[in-house]
Amino acid sequence: MQDTSAVQYEITDSPSDGIASLAFHPQNSHQLLASSWDSTVRLYDVEQNRQITRIDHDGPVLEACFGGGSVVYSGGVCKQVSRIDLETSTRTTLGRHDGSVRNVCWNEESGSVLTGSWDKTLRVWDPRADTKEMQKIELPHKVFCMDIVQNILVIAMANRQVYIYDTRNMAAPWQERETSLRYMLKSIRCMPNIEGYACASVEGRVALEFFDMSPEIQAKKYAFKSHRQTVGDTEIVYPVNALAFHPIYGTFASGGSDSIVNIWDGVHRKRTRQFPRYPDEISSLAFSPDGNMLAIASSYTYDEGERDHSPDSIFIRTLAESDCKPRAVANGH
Repeated sequence: MQDTSAVQYEITDSPSDGIASLAFHPQNSHQLLASSWDSTVRLYDVEQNRQITRIDHDGPVLEACFGGGSVVYSGGVCKQVSRIDLETSTRTTLGRHDGSVRNVCWNEESGSVLTGSWDKTLRVWDPRADTKEMQKIELPHKVFCMDIVQNILVIAMANRQVYIYDTRNMAAPWQERETSLRYMLKSIRCMPNIEGYACASVEGRVALEFFDMSPEIQAKKYAFKSHRQTVGDTEIVYPVNALAFHPIYGTFASGGSDSIVNIWDGVHRKRTRQFPRYPDEISSLAFSPDGNMLAIASSYTYDEGERDHSPDSIFIRTLAESDCKPRAVANGH
């Protein structure tokens, strides 16, 4: 069994190509899902540090998420939306988009799957129905990243557009926004308290936005610089590729093409922790549901084109309370 007393360890049998997404089982901190450009979805037992199963796909998998029970949903470059039964390691097709499937989200409230694509559509699927595709929603731009918390779905698209849906009424967006960040969005993640979301851009910035449109709440939103490095007189700006919120404390992690992972206290606008540099760019991050571990994908994202890069790796970092607890709380204020 893996020595979980180690502060950090590398997962064995990592994907053999770029790691597109990581996701812990929402009720089981030992199970981690990884989707990859090597056309696989892999399930790991992080406590025993072993691969439980590997499900091959017809092309690169851009995202996979846990559904109800022992089911996973996935999508990717081959345009298919797949349902995976982990008990039998079998994959069936729910349906297809007309372009690559960029994001896959499970809506536990309704038992439905939501997928966003480069074909400029959002689709809603009911895995239990004979006709799986329940709804096809035309969007103004390609979907770049997506996240869901309870019944709130947030979609970041090209042209800095953000649509927010209440999944109980998908006839029209609840809110339509343009992000305060000036460049392309790479990641978007909802706050666990359902007050808003964080988004990150290719230009080394992160913004915190809030759903409540009242002036006093909107006054809380802000953006800040991150994942930058000064070499001589030159500031090098790196894309922020990944965000993840701590499920208990509401602090969040960011990972960039500088191969660095930071933990931020968004309320008090402070960085609480920076971990030592990883072998390559950070492509995805995921906290375990108990908040005790952070899964980190160190995987080149090809933002500099072809170059030599470190092997694609997944690290599990065991977290101390001081890593993620807000400073004011940690100090007793």
